[in-house]
Amino acid sequence: MEIICIGNELLIGKTLNTNAHWLAKQATNLGVNIKRITVAQDTVDEIAAVICEALERKPYFIVTTGGLGPTFDDKTLEGLGKALNRKLEINQEALTMVKAKYVEYAKVRNLRVGEMTPARVKMATLPEKTQAINNPIGTAPGVRTDSNETVLFALPGVPSEMEAIFMETIAPLFRQAVGDRVFREKSLFVDSIMESQLAPLIDKVMSDNLGVYIKSHPLGVENKPHIEIHLTIRGKNKEKPEQKLLEAMKQLSILIVANGGEVIIEC
Repeated sequence: MEIICIGNELLIGKTLNTNAHWLAKQATNLGVNIKRITVAQDTVDEIAAVICEALERKPYFIVTTGGLGPTFDDKTLEGLGKALNRKLEINQEALTMVKAKYVEYAKVRNLRVGEMTPARVKMATLPEKTQAINNPIGTAPGVRTDSNETVLFALPGVPSEMEAIFMETIAPLFRQAVGDRVFREKSLFVDSIMESQLAPLIDKVMSDNLGVYIKSHPLGVENKPHIEIHLTIRGKNKEKPEQKLLEAMKQLSILIVANGGEVIIEC
């Protein structure tokens, strides 16, 4: 799977890319392997370019976030159309969704239902041969399209909307796609041992426990080390990945203590 986040605000440091973090965590916990995360400018050419590059790598899934709204800088649908060489057209299903949202908003606020302005219709103007996805809490529909071996989802950039669409529509599809494959993780927090001393211990444990990936994350300073050691594994439930992870964790803990380190907590 690849994630593409669209927005100048991400590139200039105005907005923290929490969408990428949330999506990566959710997809990983569902057993999906994230291969790449890309951030693109709010221009049709850049959006089209990163989508084309991702499609060439043939991931099973691509999820984009951002750029589906009514303003001038919301260009994801145009970029997607250019990448797929498909013209934009008013999608009647999407238009119905957008209209229903404005009727709902007017009713709640006791206002007159506004007309479908060009800015509102813009949110329902999708590349041809794409499917509109219900947005449970926002106005702009999500979009699904299939391109050869890849299923691509375009989601809004508003975090609450992106998360709602993902949980309602995409997560079940991911569960079905991965089958009985799972992702498991554990962490050790250790003191009194430097990362350079840990390196050969990690190498040995990874060599002895095939499939377990171990990464150290220094949290202190060199002369007062405090390190998180993160262990992960992917596999089928019948292969007992949880047990393999615990065995690797136990071996690493023993080696750390034997080399003067102190295991503070396991989680």
